[in-house]
Order: sequence, then C-alpha cells, then structure tokens
Amino acid sequence: MPVAAMTIELRISHSHSLKDRRQVVRSMKEKLAHGFNISIAELDEAITWQTATLGVAAISGSRVYLAGLMRQVEDAAVRIGEGLGAEITVAWDFLEIQGEP
Repeated sequence: MPVAAMTIELRISHSHSLKDRRQVVRSMKEKLAHGFNISIAELDEAITWQTATLGVAAISGSRVYLAGLMRQVEDAAVRIGEGLGAEITVAWDFLEIQGEP
C-alpha cells in the first residue's frame, strides 16, 4: 500500500520570537489539515525563531491519487507560506507498506 511522505521546510525571516514562529507554524498546520485529508506534525524542536520543519503523510490504495494530493498540498503550502511571509521548500516521496503475512 502506498504512503506519501512530505517534508515542508519553513524559513520565517520576519520572526523575532518563538511566538512569531509558533503563529506561522500553527496557521500553516491548521490550513493544510483543514483543506486536505492528511496528517501533519511539527518535526523539529522550536530551537530557532526563523526555521521550522513540518511532516505530512497520507495513505491511499492509489498511488495516482496520492501523487495528485501531494502536488495540491505542495501548491497550497507555497501559497499559504507566501501569505504568512515564509519561504517554503517542499520535498516528498512514496513509501511502500507491505501487508502483513
């Protein structure tokens, strides 16, 4: 069964505190989770004010569906990031999960 995994790197140059960073990250997570059938989580600790990493995962019986979904999520993340004043770098790939014997 195919699983799509995506990493979203955010660079928040206008952030001057963890509060600023948290606001951008929370907004990005909420908007993506609300708009798509995905799981999303923050992957790194809030060490720096100006960077964050989000992980996105989706599972489906159809690899074609997942590819389309990930392209839509990528486009939305870039669009949302621009609105929040963050630079976005996205990478995604498929993982294959084998059924139990």
